[in-house]
Amino acid sequence: MFSFFNSSQSPKVVLTRNLGPDVMPFLERRQDIDLVVWGQDRTCDRKWLLENVQGARALIVILTDSVDQEVLDAAGPQLQVVSTMSVGYDHINVKELAKRNIKLGYTPDVLTDAVADTSIMLALMAGRNARESMTVVNEGKWPEYSWGPFLFAGRQLSASSSSPVRTAGFLGFGRIAQATLTRLIPFGFTHCLYTSSPSSTPTPERDAAIQEAHGLQALRRVDLDTLAAESDIVFVLAPGGAATANLVDEHFLRKMKKTSVLVNTSRGTLVDSHALAKALRERWIWGAGLDVVTGEPQITADHPLVKEPRCIILPHIGSATVETRIDMATLAVKNALAVISGTEMLASLELSS
Repeated sequence: MFSFFNSSQSPKVVLTRNLGPDVMPFLERRQDIDLVVWGQDRTCDRKWLLENVQGARALIVILTDSVDQEVLDAAGPQLQVVSTMSVGYDHINVKELAKRNIKLGYTPDVLTDAVADTSIMLALMAGRNARESMTVVNEGKWPEYSWGPFLFAGRQLSASSSSPVRTAGFLGFGRIAQATLTRLIPFGFTHCLYTSSPSSTPTPERDAAIQEAHGLQALRRVDLDTLAAESDIVFVLAPGGAATANLVDEHFLRKMKKTSVLVNTSRGTLVDSHALAKALRERWIWGAGLDVVTGEPQITADHPLVKEPRCIILPHIGSATVETRIDMATLAVKNALAVISGTEMLASLELSS
């Protein structure tokens, strides 16, 4: 544990991971705070957190830290803000924060480009059978194969003479989905479908502007069945939580084209892992690219999805560029410091009790 003590009257800021040399100076050079840092490069020890959060005015966490009623009780009534270095906040009891009038800072926008890049990478890898092909080389089996007209052949992402109409489907159509669509346009995608929460307000003017900007033949908000049936690639980019659990289930997967690809770079809980494994095994769809899986990181070699050669699985690296992680950490710190300084956070979630 690192601790930087000032006066006893200084607001206490607790940080659950050292954020590196590019970001830590924002905190360490402040003479008006009492900074306490979990100094080990692993998940913050729960006992340490419960002991050290006592009396804190600001708590800065990462997505492996559970901020529940126990932590908030331990902190005490003076806690003003919880700031997380993530766009998701499933690890935080939002209702408890609202009840206690504690602000919540998070880090949207700064990871949009990195996750959109990863989404395209997974679409390419899943469509072109990258895992199967790389395994042939890595296991030294390439010499055993003789060239054939369709050896190692996968599905093409870009439009072609045999498939001039390319349709991208998005389960969720927020910032990352729209950034992903932008990256698909040079591949010749002509149509875009998306679903949104039933409670969300339709946005025909926004949709018309996006369609015109990208020169799309169509951009439509549709139901889940239509999304599954008409999309060449389905990108799962909706928030996690109980309301979206297993939206991509056996029913959805059976509706998809046999030539289609599923990509999930949002939350593992949106996709039923066992249904997806069955879909891949029985060839209901062509392939899948996953950056997230339900139960991560406890995904071992005997997991049903790991056993499927046409399933690309990454260890949740969607935002894992040096540039993005520095930006996320910086924003998380600035959010926390803004609240204890009496100014507006750069990115806060509106809470309601």
